[in-house]
Amino acid sequence: MRTGRTARTGQYVALLAYLVFLAFPFLWLISTAFKPPRELGSLHPTWIPRDPTLANFRQAFDEQPLLHAALNSLIAALGAALVAVLLATPMAYVMARHRTRLARAATGWVIVSQAFPLVLVIIPLFLVLKNLRLINSMPGLIMVYVVWALPFALWMLVGYVRAVPPELEEAAAVDGAGRLRTLVSVTAPLLAPGIVATAMFAFVTAWNEFFFALVLLKTPGNQTLPVILTHFIGAEGVADLGPLAAAAFLATLPSLVVFALIQRRITGGMLTGAVKN
Repeated sequence: MRTGRTARTGQYVALLAYLVFLAFPFLWLISTAFKPPRELGSLHPTWIPRDPTLANFRQAFDEQPLLHAALNSLIAALGAALVAVLLATPMAYVMARHRTRLARAATGWVIVSQAFPLVLVIIPLFLVLKNLRLINSMPGLIMVYVVWALPFALWMLVGYVRAVPPELEEAAAVDGAGRLRTLVSVTAPLLAPGIVATAMFAFVTAWNEFFFALVLLKTPGNQTLPVILTHFIGAEGVADLGPLAAAAFLATLPSLVVFALIQRRITGGMLTGAVKN
């Protein structure tokens, strides 16, 4: 009994330490965003601003087109999430239900592709987009985001498809439903948590992505929010901490809002009781 309590206490302590580790940067970012310049340069910084101000937010909006950049990021993230889910869902179904050598090889390639560094693929992608005349365009950026997010999205959905009892599809086949009808009417609704989780992954990945947007987008009007945030750093590498923290805080809000809205859908147990043995 005592050993069990000690182990449980250790787990709670480890979980609390992990939460503190994750929350520290975000809390410090919020604190910095509301501090006036004299507190930002203080040798004895405090968690809670002594004289909180909104001047950093006003300065950030005055110096950079944050709203336009946020709209560009939103278009790219939503487009990438939608296309990635539409492509990954039927592909994951085929890979999960038809376990051939080709399907196993494709699964292995999906896992290996995640190890490729960005620098390794940026030049081929740049040349392809250049030939397609999609450099410095939102469709080109969305295409790159889909290519980058699709392998992991496919890997996620394969696991969800395998969790769907094949008996449900067999029952639909007995009732006369074809493969496409079964996927749309039977399997897809049961995959809702997996589809939502995959879409969220693709959205957050595209929203926070910096390297591809920096290389592929040249016109200031097309740049996304992560690229615009770098404009708060001067030529000599000196950052304007107040406006930068305020803009970075605003940039994190969409991801938090998306997760808050759909976190109830990212749960298991939807298939409980669907099939009786």
